[in-house]
Amino acid sequence: MGVVTKRSSMTFFSDGLSHYSHRVRIVLAEKGVTVEVIDTDPKDIPEEVSELNPYNSLPTLVDRDLVLYEANVMMEYLDERFPHPPLLPVYPVARALSRLWVHRIEKDWSVLVDQIESGEGDVDAAREKLRDSLLAVAPIFTEKPYFMSEEFSLVDCCLAPILWRLKRLGVEMPETKQAAPLLAYMNRLFSRESFQTSLSEAEREMND
Repeated sequence: MGVVTKRSSMTFFSDGLSHYSHRVRIVLAEKGVTVEVIDTDPKDIPEEVSELNPYNSLPTLVDRDLVLYEANVMMEYLDERFPHPPLLPVYPVARALSRLWVHRIEKDWSVLVDQIESGEGDVDAAREKLRDSLLAVAPIFTEKPYFMSEEFSLVDCCLAPILWRLKRLGVEMPETKQAAPLLAYMNRLFSRESFQTSLSEAEREMND
């Protein structure tokens, strides 16, 4: 066992290509947290991470003696640790619904992104399913500026990295009346200062 260096500030070991790492970086930027972001190759993870994280995985967040290694847990921790601006609703019912939407993004969309990126199975079918599923929810953005909300939330933090990667994933959104609300939502997300701040070098190149 090596010696784990104690860090006095928050440290985020991040995969610059991963949408899971990206969602946490968006929260960090929204909150204006002072954090050392260490861009890490998932094929060459530092020994320090393996000492701290039993799964030796990315992302890993270190806040003094606390080590977190699940992206959604990190997001909720940061929202509670740095309450302004709030990224979850105040009321229990609305908070539960937000968590459920995050869960649905994981089950319905994140798994398709992971499949396309890994190249496993029928990738073309996964692309088509992801595109059609996103188009199906497009109308909700005519009612509210963010995902089922007037305010930017953790749900948007999960969805924004997926939408930013569509071009890289080979998923084209048609410029149709049906897609228009979704495309407008994407522009709102991508123009946020926090979103631009959150981008790794590799992510910036995805939509050049």
